[in-house]
Amino acid sequence: MNKTVNINLAGIFFHIDEDAYLKLQRYLEAIKRSFTDSQGRSEIIADIEARIAELFSERVENDKQVIRIKEVDEVISIMGQPEDYLVDDEIFEDEPNASYSKKSSSSTSNRKLFRDTDNSYVGGVSSGLAHYFGIDAIWIRLAWILLIFGAGTGILLYILLWILVPEAKTTAEKIMMTGEPVNISNIEKKIKDSLENVTETVSDVAKNVSESVSSAAKSIDVKKGANSIKSSSRTFFDTIGDIIMFFFKVFAKFIGIILIIVGASALIGLIIGLFSVGVADIIHVPGLDLVDIANAGNTPIWLISLLAFFVVGIPFFFLFYLGLKILINNLKSIGNIAKFTLLGIWLISIISLIIVGIRQASEYAFDESYIEKTELPIMANDTLNIRMVGNDNFNPNFYRNNHSFKLAHDDDGNKTIYSSDVDIRVKSTTDSVATIAIEKSADGRSYEIARERAKNINYNFDFRNNTLLLDSYLTTNPENKFSDQEVDVVLYLPENSVVYFNSSTKPFLYYRNYEGNIISRENTNHYMKILFDEAECLDCPEDDFNVNVDTPGLKINKEGVEVKSEDGSLKIDGKGLKAKSEDVKVNIDSNGIEIKSDN
Repeated sequence: MNKTVNINLAGIFFHIDEDAYLKLQRYLEAIKRSFTDSQGRSEIIADIEARIAELFSERVENDKQVIRIKEVDEVISIMGQPEDYLVDDEIFEDEPNASYSKKSSSSTSNRKLFRDTDNSYVGGVSSGLAHYFGIDAIWIRLAWILLIFGAGTGILLYILLWILVPEAKTTAEKIMMTGEPVNISNIEKKIKDSLENVTETVSDVAKNVSESVSSAAKSIDVKKGANSIKSSSRTFFDTIGDIIMFFFKVFAKFIGIILIIVGASALIGLIIGLFSVGVADIIHVPGLDLVDIANAGNTPIWLISLLAFFVVGIPFFFLFYLGLKILINNLKSIGNIAKFTLLGIWLISIISLIIVGIRQASEYAFDESYIEKTELPIMANDTLNIRMVGNDNFNPNFYRNNHSFKLAHDDDGNKTIYSSDVDIRVKSTTDSVATIAIEKSADGRSYEIARERAKNINYNFDFRNNTLLLDSYLTTNPENKFSDQEVDVVLYLPENSVVYFNSSTKPFLYYRNYEGNIISRENTNHYMKILFDEAECLDCPEDDFNVNVDTPGLKINKEGVEVKSEDGSLKIDGKGLKAKSEDVKVNIDSNGIEIKSDN
């Protein structure tokens, strides 16, 4: 068991194994010794430590992870050993001449895009792009001019890149910008190059002063003027950039607040729904019986509500977390383990809900029937009266809907499903005795289950003194679930028998003749004589009598008869008779007979 040490490397705290710490300490001390006499020693060491801290951060998944010797060895292999990069000063003197060829040979894939503010006039975007593509910055600046004055999108694109592309601040970032590996050699070289440039600038100024005071003054004035212009332009555009960044941050914070409000509201609503539905089902709170009856697949309600909570709630949780990340810059991450766990739960919940949905839909895959037939003592020339009856235990005002159901209690106080999905059809028969067929049907995931559910439907009728009393409802046990149970009452009546449907039967009759049915809703409260595949109204008023003939040009209604053809027309009504052809016109009315001829 090894000890762990807490270290502060370039302002970042790490937990490191004791053995790994000792190796890292020896490595850093070796680096310091190798740069004992080097110019800019402190800057070089600070940048090397910052780069090592950056490499450690890439390998640490959470704040509690301990850095081991493995990670230290990986970092050392990337940075290199100090003795491998002892560079002579003469090499650095010749290096600038070959710098362009090195940059050109560096592949773009090894470079990272930063803004180069050391060589910038506005925001350093052009210099950064020039480093990234390995070309001179003048070509990038010419491209911006063409975009600004040509397509007009250059300003917007430049501002967008200015906002999104980070500035190369550290030495390591400046090295990565050129595509070179960030190791001890390149860090030392970069810092020494910077110091040499400063030294050369100072020596040039001193030389100019010694040669000629006036020329030096002019040179200094020109240089100061150029630097002043460059500094002024940089200050101006930096101010504009700061203003744009301010409004961008305000807008981002506003979006973050909206995401937090939406995510939190959704999560609170889902939690309330989970406890009100799922927990209520577990403790059997009244009011969920109808949901349980409709749940033909027998999946627990609490499980469905829990799966729905995960499917909807997890995306809203990440929406809420995103809003917090926007508002709080240093918000602690929930960690990859938590993220992938939530993702797994979300996927499992979606798959589970799909399975539950398929199982629920399969309960309606088969529609089977069960028929019970009973003879009625009604023969030819007999009159049968029919009316519907209800039950005081069930709601008499229950609106009749073919796909609706209710939960009530029967005479014994037991729960039962009842529905008004009852239809009546009448057909003629050549048999001498009437027959009533009760056709019960229900759905199920198999033929056997559907038929068993249909068989378990309770439906009753009664026959008294030539009066057939039909129940206006059907019932079934809640264990059968609601599986679209329905009842069709089919009456087979002998020819020449008479049937009278009470007005209570109107909602249960078809609104028109359909599939052999010869009695419709408009025939209620009338005595209908059964004929072969049709019925005749015995007490309908004459005004209700209509004859429909398919002969072209013939029209018969209560007003009279009218015949039209290409040769003429004939009309007979209460006023008389009118006939008309090409040559003759005949008019017979109360005034007499009038005949007109063209001849």
